[in-house]
Amino acid sequence: MKTAERIRLAVEESIRDGTLLPGDAVDEQELMKAYEVSRTPVREALLQLQAQGLVESLPRGGMVVAKMDMTQLLAMWELLAELEGLCVRLACERMTAEERLELARSHERAAATVKKEDVKAWQEHNRRFHEALYQGARNPYLRQEILRMRSQTGAYRRHAFAAFGRLRSSWEQHAKLLEAIQQRDARAAAELMVAHMSPGQGSTNFASFMAALPKELLN
Repeated sequence: MKTAERIRLAVEESIRDGTLLPGDAVDEQELMKAYEVSRTPVREALLQLQAQGLVESLPRGGMVVAKMDMTQLLAMWELLAELEGLCVRLACERMTAEERLELARSHERAAATVKKEDVKAWQEHNRRFHEALYQGARNPYLRQEILRMRSQTGAYRRHAFAAFGRLRSSWEQHAKLLEAIQQRDARAAAELMVAHMSPGQGSTNFASFMAALPKELLN
């Protein structure tokens, strides 16, 4: 893998996991030092990230993690939910019996995390659950697009999760998804996933999300 690609993936992961938040500077010098490279591969990586919409350039030079306004956020979130729905529909049709069994085991292992209300550990369980579906869908281009959108919306979705306080609810939604997947009911699984990924159910939840979202994350 080219150095520029490794840098791009590392920065993208930092955006996705919240290490870098919308508006944060992406330090070229730090990346050059960390990867022991010249400016060229770093600039190449950042230009690729800019083309993806993950970072944006400043008038005085330098790059920051891109922000969105509320209209952009909700439009992208809506599309992400639909793509996740497509992904689980394909996974229903393409996952092997062993993959479905491992997904069920992973879900059961997450029960202890839910009981302890361990949000950080749940985020990792959640990542593995969805990643298993991306792999099961057997469509790397769909996975790539979903991961890009998850990176762009990650900071905002984490605040929504905190506002809704829905750790147990998310685990229970995964249980319903798992049941549909085990039954190979692609239509039901897709509908459940779209609902699972939607930014709040009802006006009260959406108002809570709006109130909890830091204004500095928005354009």
